[in-house]
Amino acid sequence: MPEDPIKPSEVLLLPSEMDHHDHHYNQIVIGLKGQAEFNIEGLGNLVGPGQGCVVTACSDHAFGAIGCSEILVLNLPDENLLDHACRDRLQSLFSSNSYFQLDNQIQQLISLLVSEMQASPDDHLLSRACNDTLIALLQRHFRPANQSLREKRLNMDIIDQYVAQHIGRKISVAQLAGSVFLGESQFHALFKQQTGVTPHQYVLGKRVDFAKELLEQGVMTLSQVAEVSGFSTQSAFTHTFSRLYGVSPLQYRKKMTI
Repeated sequence: MPEDPIKPSEVLLLPSEMDHHDHHYNQIVIGLKGQAEFNIEGLGNLVGPGQGCVVTACSDHAFGAIGCSEILVLNLPDENLLDHACRDRLQSLFSSNSYFQLDNQIQQLISLLVSEMQASPDDHLLSRACNDTLIALLQRHFRPANQSLREKRLNMDIIDQYVAQHIGRKISVAQLAGSVFLGESQFHALFKQQTGVTPHQYVLGKRVDFAKELLEQGVMTLSQVAEVSGFSTQSAFTHTFSRLYGVSPLQYRKKMTI
């Protein structure tokens, strides 16, 4: 029997058990409801509403829902049918596996398109139109590779939002770069130029600032604060906090509760 044709875009409920596969075409996954765990060639992250990931062709990827998770999948199995100009525009979008964060305007558009798709799940023309529209919007977020770093500015609001949503987990430079649609090396150079610190130093500062707020609330134990703030151990948390603030977390809490 012939295989079912691949839909250009479709809304799916993910299974709760982890599954994995690969395919010969590029794909984009966008979170709609709940959270899902993804691991693409060893690069793992959570995907929730307004977040997504780029899965390049032939990349082995594992995925599973955390509770109930609904996603929008955009498939590109027929890129060879595109003209050269369109293929060139998509090259930066699918240059590597990555995770990204969507702004509110695109999220609102996705919500409208998904509502139409769910009302007419067998409308292939609508599925094709949704795919074309969203792919066109997503690729526009990628800046031309030949644009000078001096001409570029990172959207720190998006980066801060990504860090806040993943503060309790390991955050890699690749994941931060994906949130603003840039390659890792280009992002690292631009980030250091714009902020004066490395992405690692910046995230570490955000972890300590978050831990400071939790200490001031006085509800969690020190080990809980360390874990929720994304530190691997309580000793690592204590060392970093003491270095940045000049007092230990315990001393800071006592000072704030006097």
